[in-house]
Amino acid sequence: MIRHIALFTGYELKKSFSNPIWPLFGILQPVLYLLMFAPLLKDLTPGRSTVDALRMFTPASMMMIAVFGSLFSGFGLIAELRNGSLERYAVSPAWRPAIVLGRVAKDMVVLVCQAVLVLVVAVAMGVRIGGVELVLVLALMAATGLFASGLSQGLALTVRDENGMSQTLNLFMLPIMLLAGLFVPIAFAPDWMKAIAPVNPLYHAVEAGRALFDGRLGDSSIPIAFALFIVLAVLTTIWSMRSLRRIAG
Repeated sequence: MIRHIALFTGYELKKSFSNPIWPLFGILQPVLYLLMFAPLLKDLTPGRSTVDALRMFTPASMMMIAVFGSLFSGFGLIAELRNGSLERYAVSPAWRPAIVLGRVAKDMVVLVCQAVLVLVVAVAMGVRIGGVELVLVLALMAATGLFASGLSQGLALTVRDENGMSQTLNLFMLPIMLLAGLFVPIAFAPDWMKAIAPVNPLYHAVEAGRALFDGRLGDSSIPIAFALFIVLAVLTTIWSMRSLRRIAG
């Protein structure tokens, strides 16, 4: 089982890095957000400093990477479904769930690379975070990425069309980002947005990330975010594996 997951993970990583342009863009994009967008938030922070703005925006950018970096990984699955590769994998002697879990593991490796780079840039710009808080932020980011990756694989295997999948994702991306307070905290939003924001799972991850960067380990948003995304990650991964079984017959 572990060997099969490792084989598919290595195969997916090799494909991803065979064209280094896309991984490079994926890693540089969050860094550009830190360098160019975070300073715009200075006037929204109590201290009105770049460090305060980065402390507010860095956890949000990490959750943004976790969700939207993994949410588009299913497009490659549709291409393999169309050219028949997926069916060949499914009827091979390999453990069938490894086909999905290998892709999910690949997404996690990419997330780690992006997270490390974002943290290095944030620390270089003056942000500080404790060791326990850092481990919890990375764990929360991983749970969020697992959910998004499982959702992407399941959606790809259900829709089986790039246009339908892209339209579905684009429809929900903007409200999810705004209601999560990714760019501007929900505290500055109108009352009606504050009322419906807790319905958005990403809102809880962003709030928990900001609490951890502030050193508030006792904040109630942290256990809520972990419980929510662990459950969602398990559900979406199960959904994607069951969708694969239906395709393989």
